[in-house]
Amino acid sequence: MPTITLPDGSQRSFEQPVSVQHIAASIGPGLAKAALAGKVDGRLVDTSFVIDQDSNLAIVTSKDEDALELLRHDAAHVMAQAVQELYPGTQVTIGPAIENGFFYDFARDEPFTPDDLVKIEARMHEIVKRDIPLQREVLSRAEAIKVFGDLGEAYKVEIIEAIPEGEDISIYRQGDWFDVCRGPHLPSTGKLGKGFKLMKVAGAYWRGDSNNAMLQRIYGTAWRNPTELQDYLHRLEEAEKRDHRKIAKQLHLFHMQEEAPGMVFWHANGWHIWQSIEQYMRDKLGQHGYEEVRTPQVVDRSLWEKSGHWEFYRENMFTTQSENRDYAVKPMNCPCHIQIFNHGLHSYRDLPMRMAEFGSCHRNEPSGALHGLMRVRAFTQDDAHIFCTEEQMQEEAEHFIDLVLEVYKDFGFEDILFKLSTRPDKRAGSDEVWSKAEHALEQALNARGLKWDLQPGEGAFYGPKIEFSLKDCLGRVWQCGTLQLDFVLPGRLGAEYVAEDNSRRVPVMLHRAVLGSMERFIGILIEHYAGILPAWLSPVQVMVMNITDRTAESVRQIEEILKNQGIRVKSDLRNEKIGFKIREHTIQRVPYLLVVGDREAESNSVAVRTRSGKDLGVMSVEAFIEHLSAETASRGRTILEG
Repeated sequence: MPTITLPDGSQRSFEQPVSVQHIAASIGPGLAKAALAGKVDGRLVDTSFVIDQDSNLAIVTSKDEDALELLRHDAAHVMAQAVQELYPGTQVTIGPAIENGFFYDFARDEPFTPDDLVKIEARMHEIVKRDIPLQREVLSRAEAIKVFGDLGEAYKVEIIEAIPEGEDISIYRQGDWFDVCRGPHLPSTGKLGKGFKLMKVAGAYWRGDSNNAMLQRIYGTAWRNPTELQDYLHRLEEAEKRDHRKIAKQLHLFHMQEEAPGMVFWHANGWHIWQSIEQYMRDKLGQHGYEEVRTPQVVDRSLWEKSGHWEFYRENMFTTQSENRDYAVKPMNCPCHIQIFNHGLHSYRDLPMRMAEFGSCHRNEPSGALHGLMRVRAFTQDDAHIFCTEEQMQEEAEHFIDLVLEVYKDFGFEDILFKLSTRPDKRAGSDEVWSKAEHALEQALNARGLKWDLQPGEGAFYGPKIEFSLKDCLGRVWQCGTLQLDFVLPGRLGAEYVAEDNSRRVPVMLHRAVLGSMERFIGILIEHYAGILPAWLSPVQVMVMNITDRTAESVRQIEEILKNQGIRVKSDLRNEKIGFKIREHTIQRVPYLLVVGDREAESNSVAVRTRSGKDLGVMSVEAFIEHLSAETASRGRTILEG
């Protein structure tokens, strides 16, 4: 007689084993109709799942986040059924739910065309209208191999053969069509609704191995309703407009070319953005007690062997040789920072020691993974390492959280996500040390009153970590900052300090970055602002323009005055109409456009316009400098340029 505890704490008892659907019906007909799945003791199950013991149960409806994965998984099955109905002889392979959607890989001789996608999507809507129940069945491994073998589904047979002997195989049937799947699934195809769309076709090697056959992967997106679908498609459209590679070409920020794959050619405009960010970060680091260092790019193999990178990270490292010695171009900065720490004996009184570097790193990323500034082979980290005692861990973590929040706010990011990753199964160090480290990070987050999510088992092998992710204006999440506690690497590389009792101890090492990769962060900024960067980051902050040749000299003088104030300014003295000049520099996203006519030249003033078209009127050059300086100092938060 199972007793079921519901999320509100109420309980219901049943005289015999009972299905999730039956429990939903006992609560009310509305819930029974809305039920998509159940969550039994935290595990997602079908509504047909039978509960035979005391359990906690939550009924999953379309309002719940868990519904999205169910919908996307079902969409993959419905798509596969549609494909095989329309194109008999096509083999199905794997079809999972993924972030924002789903895909399925198909083996078919003829390539799918855009017209095929239209037909497949239409057939999917037909299958949804049929409202076919989804039923779970269990076959023995041998039975499953025979069933799919008889259908000519060679890839499915290979998948099943990889499952250990003796294990039963679950299949989900929707009418005459069925597939191997662990589940769970929706009660019927009708529950999928209309919030899905097929997006594109791509090639994919079977099992991701280039030695295997090339399959055709159809991607789709699925949401809880058509409104959510349209919102997502709108975000995609906006993301396309904001693509940092397109904007970079328009604004002459950077380019990339085949002669240096995954490496950036920075143009003057882009380098101005870089320098503004680097100098800002340098100032912040100084305020928070960091000292900046610089370490070599190419380091002997022996150091990477001691650190463990040669064994565990070798395939991602660029290497070279000279005079019969093996070297690696550094993929990260931490082993080199320990060399600086080791240069001389430190006392506990010297700790914490905060060592920062805008470290240039190289990693041999696969060419297929490269993507503009977001995934590169040569990048610069705003990297730092803090050497401290165990007693100082929590305080240092709290200080770093403060720094992260300050920086993200200055760049215009207010919505920050925090995740705490704890000990993995394979790890170094004692449970006692791990408990101390995890407690320190947890308390640091709590001390700042932050909401955070737990990621059990996701820590590094040497210690737990906090991940800092920011949401951009389109709701996309970018993981940028990180704080990791390391009890392993300092010991492997011989780092130690003299403790208060004169013993030698290994310091705790905090690996930390705020922006992560400078390149990637600039890419995020460009897309977040659609290239309309705040004035303090804009490559050209001010464009001064003349109306006639009579005021050209005044324009030159104003340009010189602004330059002397540290303002990034250019002048446009071309013999063009002023309207043409304004339009051109507005397209180039210049924050302030200063127009100098005869009256302005006589009064040493400027007519000020913003790139958004707002007319700020005529003001003296000194008043404009004050205006821009105040906006720059406040990062655009207190004085807006319109």
